[in-house]
Amino acid sequence: MPDIVAYTDGACSGNPGPGGWGVLLRAMDGASIVREKTLQGGEAETTNNRMELLAAINALETLSRPTDVTVITDSAYVKNGVTQWIHGWKANGWRTSTRKPVKNAELWQRLDEAQARHRVTWEWIKGHAGHEGNERADELARAGMAPYKP
Repeated sequence: MPDIVAYTDGACSGNPGPGGWGVLLRAMDGASIVREKTLQGGEAETTNNRMELLAAINALETLSRPTDVTVITDSAYVKNGVTQWIHGWKANGWRTSTRKPVKNAELWQRLDEAQARHRVTWEWIKGHAGHEGNERADELARAGMAPYKP
């Protein structure tokens, strides 16, 4: 079992539109939860993909020491991007295989830097499927978005 489990989620009302991100961090001792911490934030005009990325970034950046961490996300974009696509983007100077600039490159670069300090395992789960940690992260993301909604 990792030292830390991070459930991350992003939300957007319209795409683009007001958005939020949320993180549920759990410090683990074996299968037991030792401590929980929540994080959230948002922006007035953003996209869902940016919020998903910011949730993962903030989860990793908040950890003060190198840690074994499992990041659990319902975003295939984040999971596939960080485990598969990012290697090619970096080799291509942050361009796609069709030589177009990578969307959200500054956030991908920040995520790459944040994960380099840790031993990260990435897991994808289906969103809105009753998974307690993911549901809590979704609530935090919606709360992070609330101040920006008209």
